[in-house]
Amino acid sequence: MHPTAAAPPPSPQKPFYAILWVQVVVAIVLAVALGYFSPAKAMAMKPLGDAFIRLITMVITLVIFCTVVSGIAGMQDMKKVGRVGGKALLYFEVVSTLALFIGLLVGNLVRPGAGFNANPATLDAGAVSAYAGQAKAQTVTEFLMHIIPTTVVNAFATGDILEVLLVSILFGLALSAIGPRCKPLLSVFDALAHAVFGVVNLLMKFAPIGAFGAIAFTVGKYGLASIGPLLKVIATFYITSILFVLIVLGAIARAAGFRILKFLAYIKEEILIVIGVNASEPALPSLMAKLESLGCSKSLVGLVVPAGYTFNTDGSSLYMTLAALFVAQATNTPLTLLQQLTILAVATLTSKGASGVQGASFIALVATLTVVPTIPVAGMALLLGIDRFMSTARGLVNVIGNGVATLVVARWEGEFDRKSLQRILG
Repeated sequence: MHPTAAAPPPSPQKPFYAILWVQVVVAIVLAVALGYFSPAKAMAMKPLGDAFIRLITMVITLVIFCTVVSGIAGMQDMKKVGRVGGKALLYFEVVSTLALFIGLLVGNLVRPGAGFNANPATLDAGAVSAYAGQAKAQTVTEFLMHIIPTTVVNAFATGDILEVLLVSILFGLALSAIGPRCKPLLSVFDALAHAVFGVVNLLMKFAPIGAFGAIAFTVGKYGLASIGPLLKVIATFYITSILFVLIVLGAIARAAGFRILKFLAYIKEEILIVIGVNASEPALPSLMAKLESLGCSKSLVGLVVPAGYTFNTDGSSLYMTLAALFVAQATNTPLTLLQQLTILAVATLTSKGASGVQGASFIALVATLTVVPTIPVAGMALLLGIDRFMSTARGLVNVIGNGVATLVVARWEGEFDRKSLQRILG
């Protein structure tokens, strides 16, 4: 008999100052202090945040492509691909539409713009014109056509997640259909996926620097005092976002067999990264890795998370209807029930793709308001100065919502049981 192999020694625990989330928290605190006491120097830190976001986004398309291709091609049952996609899209549409409705309901109940009495003629319409030029309310046909890239290379060059996802699914299905002849190529994709995640792990070490640069710039340029006149709408949106996560997503999580607070603690590093760099995309690769560690299959994570970044934008949905009502109320523009329902209906399309990158939701909101001509688009200038503060909450809800959605779909697919998930999260 062979002697029993000795168990490997446990890896030494990191000192607290070497833990990523601790470093990000310290960086955020230092950035706020610098922005408050030395705004000019703080604004000069902007390239640090921009550089980190660009470093992460440059590998996101490779992460999605390799994960989805190797996952789908490795599946024996092709029906599962369609089943998972169908369940995910159904979940996305129901929850994001619910978020739009909640934003509309809160806007009517709280009325954050009431008493603002802004005169559209005195607002800086030119500041909004740059966004208005990019804004366009898409029809269903235009949206579907946008999913298809002009070339395969163009999908990766532009970094459009949905286009990359389409190309990845087609490649994965093709490799699966061809079978053993493509096994060497599949091994290459699998090895490339490991290498790309290695690059992501390396880049994440710079997250504290990126968070420091982004937060310092925001506080230095806009100042904490700038939110004073608009504190009501900011507080309304943040409180609504928190309650949406704790109550709506919390109820969904409990039905799926886990507690939302334990899940939030599990992805605390991703949450802090979104807060620090003010964008949700940099959290995508590490979120996918953590969801796989919870027991979700690579193929399911590769399908649901990237698609969710386009179709499951709960934070952006909350913001769009609430912000639309704020602009109408602040400019004393009465809206009928039909007009409000029109805004909700249009926002179900324009909110898609507003995944948390700063400016995307603002452009989508301008596109939504164009369908109700009585609302002065110049009123959007009221929100322009605080959009960077609002985008943090949008990105947080988007990331948390996509994590919950992935676990729910994985639970529906029977990829883990309630006890194993609770044990890992615990």
